Amino acid sequence: MFVRRLVAFLVLGVLGGLALPASAQDKDKGKDKGKGGGDKVTLKWKFDKDKVFYQKMTTETKQTMKVMNNDVAQTQKQTFYFKWRPTKVEAKSVTIEQTIEGVAMDIDIGGSKISYDSTKDTTANNPLGDFFKALVGSTFTLELDLSDLKVTKVEGRDEFLKKLVAANPQMKPLLETILSNDALKEMSEPTFAVIQQGKEVAKGDKWTKKTTLDMGPIGKYENTYNYTYNGPEGTGDKALQVIRVDTVLNYKEPGEGAGQGGLPFKIKGAKLKSSSPSGTVYFNNAKGRVDRSTNKLELKGELSIEIGGQTTKVDLSQTQESTVETMDADPLKKK
Repeated sequence: MFVRRLVAFLVLGVLGGLALPASAQDKDKGKDKGKGGGDKVTLKWKFDKDKVFYQKMTTETKQTMKVMNNDVAQTQKQTFYFKWRPTKVEAKSVTIEQTIEGVAMDIDIGGSKISYDSTKDTTANNPLGDFFKALVGSTFTLELDLSDLKVTKVEGRDEFLKKLVAANPQMKPLLETILSNDALKEMSEPTFAVIQQGKEVAKGDKWTKKTTLDMGPIGKYENTYNYTYNGPEGTGDKALQVIRVDTVLNYKEPGEGAGQGGLPFKIKGAKLKSSSPSGTVYFNNAKGRVDRSTNKLELKGELSIEIGGQTTKVDLSQTQESTVETMDADPLKKK
């Protein structure tokens, strides 16, 4: 039981955080732009006031862990449905309302299964069901700088925390720590920041983007995304522009002053290395948005966890695959 609880916290906290950053803001201003050739195209997000679009984001994770000489296999599939509505469009910025329309989770930790699906009339009754249910209907208001596609402001944090804490009061110290305003900004930007807004590119051009997600007692996630523009899709659809992305993830354990945030353990050290990155973004230049994207990454290494003054080593091997689909019609609307 102790091992199961420890692994559950790692999955939902430490390792679950690895799924959050899927892209990043542009901090390098295209300094790695290569020498492209052929026809050039200008990639640019387009926004119209009150013109809604929807996204379905699915992440599948497979892990094997060794904890206190126990081998634990874990699989996780999570699907989020988002609604995006621009409420104010100006020359240099746009205000967007983001709503979590639906959530589906399937988690298997060493044979112990947890399932929840808000899109169904009935859902399984489990300890995390109320927590997942609290996510649905949550709304945030984002301010997006159109010059670099950086989220400069997020509103809705207090109400979001209130709902989550009501569903799981014992997680209040952790949630207040990891869901800071800066963290919410970093988690919102992936939808938009896969291109250099308004920049002209040719096939073979490259650019690099970075992000840092500090989640206090859970640790810090530093991601580097190396993008390569591959030209229009091979089908001949000139609207869809193909961008390859290679991801490098660097996880850093929390510092001594980070505290535990209510966690029953403390992360003392980490040696994790990402490998085998592969990802593709299809940008619809006619509609001015991401049409779909895929991303895959492997992670291996070890963590040192302190519990009750005793340090435990956790060996980890993980594969994660993510997909994002964008659409005009509500995928959850009943016909």
